[in-house]
Amino acid sequence: MLEKVQLVREDGIAWLIINREDKRNAVDYDVMNLLTEKLDEIETNEQDKIVVIRGKGDQAFCSGGDLSIFHLLHTKKQAEEMLSKMGEILFRLFFFPKPTVAAINGTAVGGGCELATACDFRLAAPHAKVGFVQGTLGITTGWGASTMLFERIDQANALQMLMTAERFNVHEAVNLNFIQQVIESNHFDSGCKEWLAPFLKQSTPVLKAYKKRWTDCFDKASVKSRFLNEIDECSTLWESDEHHAAVERFLSK
Repeated sequence: MLEKVQLVREDGIAWLIINREDKRNAVDYDVMNLLTEKLDEIETNEQDKIVVIRGKGDQAFCSGGDLSIFHLLHTKKQAEEMLSKMGEILFRLFFFPKPTVAAINGTAVGGGCELATACDFRLAAPHAKVGFVQGTLGITTGWGASTMLFERIDQANALQMLMTAERFNVHEAVNLNFIQQVIESNHFDSGCKEWLAPFLKQSTPVLKAYKKRWTDCFDKASVKSRFLNEIDECSTLWESDEHHAAVERFLSK
């Protein structure tokens, strides 16, 4: 049985592939544990220059948290435990010592869009859509995305993406400065590798040094505090009647 997160190494690229195509590559507890395990391995392997995260197949990068499992979480405390676990992973990705790339091969919504936001760069297939759709479920981002988004793009664009809960096509996302490059679908992986080629010519120490110069811009404790505030806000809304009713409507579809 294939793991729910696969690590494939190729010429300095460490591909992390969320392997739940039948669930639109949704995140469950196994995915969280495996992401932690694989990132541990990549961090200590000097041959791994760049981390690239993508979903299995060509329809979904990641559809967020697996509601077929997480709908069983009803109280603020239950939600907070789950949100904190994935929030810790995205916090780690944001400050990861090596460059990170979200290869958005398909839909990236909700928590999937949060995962993409944690990465340094975002490449996307032409048919991909991205969106912080949490508002349609009566909650906010809960894995740290609003904190990270305000550091990735300008304030007005970030607020538009968060407050409207809309799905944006790739051209709209490029205009919002959320996506750096559109890669043709018929050679998506090779197109991503072509985009990454200039990075891969550099040594691991050089790439890590420049990533450190960027992360040095932040007060890590302050960013962590903002993450925790975000998790608290989402978990408070999670136990609301509005959220549970919205989840039931979603699952009944």
